[in-house]
Amino acid sequence: MKKIFISILGLVVILIISSCSSNKETEFRIRNEQPDKVNVTIQPPGGNKISINDVEPGQTTEYKKISEGNITVTDVSHNESVSFIAVKNTQYTIIFSTGNPPSVSEDQ
Repeated sequence: MKKIFISILGLVVILIISSCSSNKETEFRIRNEQPDKVNVTIQPPGGNKISINDVEPGQTTEYKKISEGNITVTDVSHNESVSFIAVKNTQYTIIFSTGNPPSVSEDQ
């Protein structure tokens, strides 16, 4: 009886640990904190450019999947860019704000 209880308890612990692990995709989104629209181009490593146009002031876009590696994001409207290394299972917010260069925030 004791062996059965220990086996069940071990199984429960394994299930809890596996359900708590996060397996998020590598994703990004754009936040526009400027007073006018932004048009953004994202260059992933070895892939096609992604364009996100007409991001309204105060708007944050939905997450979009992206491959891991060196990413360059350019605000075509203001000719500003930022580069960062995208890591597997991480979400990022690229922030465009007035008076500051673009920045990247790793989301929790």
